[in-house]
Amino acid sequence: MKNTFNLVIYLICIKLGYLITSANSHGLKFLVIGDWGGTSEFPYTTETSVSTARQMEQLAEKEHPEFVLALGDNFYFDGVETVNDPRFQDTFENVFTSAAINIPWYLIAGNHDYHGNVSAQIAYTKVSKRWNFPHLYYSQSFNIPGTSDTIDILMIDTVLLCETDDREQRDNQWEWIERNLKNSNAKYLFTAGHHPIYSIGWHGGRSCLEDKLLPLLYKYTANGHFAGHDHCLQHLQTSKENVTLDFIVSGAASYVDSNTDNKAEVPDDSSKFHFGDEDSKGGFCFIDANSDRLKISFVEANGDDLYQTTIFPRYL
Repeated sequence: MKNTFNLVIYLICIKLGYLITSANSHGLKFLVIGDWGGTSEFPYTTETSVSTARQMEQLAEKEHPEFVLALGDNFYFDGVETVNDPRFQDTFENVFTSAAINIPWYLIAGNHDYHGNVSAQIAYTKVSKRWNFPHLYYSQSFNIPGTSDTIDILMIDTVLLCETDDREQRDNQWEWIERNLKNSNAKYLFTAGHHPIYSIGWHGGRSCLEDKLLPLLYKYTANGHFAGHDHCLQHLQTSKENVTLDFIVSGAASYVDSNTDNKAEVPDDSSKFHFGDEDSKGGFCFIDANSDRLKISFVEANGDDLYQTTIFPRYL
């Protein structure tokens, strides 16, 4: 009888341990927004930027993401002037106010940020506890909870890569990008920049990225590229020699544009999803990744799930 009782207690403990482990296990969750920088006129926000912020906060209260990727054009239309520029408060601190969104933000510059002083945005890293913009380009590695697996994201400066005349600066960043892609053993590997490689939207993709970044992503079996710039939400996908790349455009956080003028400029059948409803109040991406799959949800500012896609781990 005693042995039976002990066995029952043992089995109950195992069951409880399993339940506790299951309840506590979750993926790495994060948000992706681009082109979120309000406007240069009072009140320095748009209806879209405020609506997107509110929905991000509501989702964050439910899903508890660990961080936000902010993909440039952080302050429309001319960036900021100094580290004390009131736009940091008017467009960022006083807009994203919920405790649920008081999490690390990892930022890069967009073309409109370069109309102002990007160095001031980098310096703001020492002012705000959640603003992380340490260099013009930098890498971040995130652990998937409960595992030894990681997601590596290279935060790159596509303005410098595609729009600067400083050849040395461009070459240095390309060398850095290839070195970091080559050395990554992460379960998932992405680059994240302001400009897209492919886009059917108004601006379209950037040829310098298609010519130089795309081959590197294939060569080092990356998963894809996050971008903004076009004011819409998009998923594009291409494959080559057993490597599939996914291109995520999340640029609808302050303005929404329905233009698809570059639809003929992307590879055949690569455009899987596009959202640019100008009557909407914007949107963003929510990512939930575990060791088996990385799920990307495109979320409209009214809370609707517009589209989902799944990315699988790298083939190393």
